[in-house]
Amino acid sequence: MSEMRIGQLAKRLNLNTQTIRYYERIGLLPEPGRSEAGYRLYGEGDERRLRFAKNARRVGLTLGEIKEVLGFHERGEPPCAYVTKAIARRAEEVERQIAELTEFKHELDRLHKRARERPIPEAKPGEYCHIIEGER
Repeated sequence: MSEMRIGQLAKRLNLNTQTIRYYERIGLLPEPGRSEAGYRLYGEGDERRLRFAKNARRVGLTLGEIKEVLGFHERGEPPCAYVTKAIARRAEEVERQIAELTEFKHELDRLHKRARERPIPEAKPGEYCHIIEGER
């Protein structure tokens, strides 16, 4: 495969060119070579690295965690134990978020029930909405 410009790479990976530039700035992607006209030029290795980063983001790894995995790879060390722990941490975070969202949903249901069951009171100075403000 020949070298490609940032727009071509972005299109192949369905990424925004700004994302690719950002990944370069933070060191997730090495600075690319340049054409004589100054265009960034990317190769197959860059595409594989970005594809990995995109997939890792999709499963919830942070950019810091992705950088760490790439570091393992660059040192010739297997990163899978680290990835396993990162995925487990993310799964725990998702479980916590689900519990919080479930609790939030119950609160919304309670407020919605209150709104349906109680007539709308007359407006009083200094009060906004009985549904959110609570009992009157």
